[in-house]
Amino acid sequence: MLILIQRVKQAEVHIAENTVGAISKGLLVFVCAEPTDTSTTLDNALKKIINLRIFADAEGKMNLNVQQINGGILLVSQFTLAADTQRGNRPSFTKCAPPDLAEQLYDQFISKAKAAYPQIATGQFGADMDVHLINDGPVTIPMQIN
Repeated sequence: MLILIQRVKQAEVHIAENTVGAISKGLLVFVCAEPTDTSTTLDNALKKIINLRIFADAEGKMNLNVQQINGGILLVSQFTLAADTQRGNRPSFTKCAPPDLAEQLYDQFISKAKAAYPQIATGQFGADMDVHLINDGPVTIPMQIN
């Protein structure tokens, strides 16, 4: 699973000018499923996201996780994280999970996230989404979870 985490002051997902998911301070998490991802991969990713210490403590050091600041998590499906740009100028997306599997994994990830943490918002799989955010820092962290 490929993940891109952005620490945000706020973030929203709009589809056809309607807000479908929004958080204030927290994490905007772009998620790309890969063909070999399993339920264990999802568990490992969720544990990493929830426990990642990238928020400032009283001394200004990145020492707190999203739970400790009572922040939100906005999960957005983004298959383009798996773009292979090694050849030519048109990216290849052969490294991402097929759409049916990717949607199943994304839905399962959302279910697990909502069971583990109360402040979860989401985009919509396969939709043409507009993502609005105010990046805090900026702090942007790419991850590959196995």
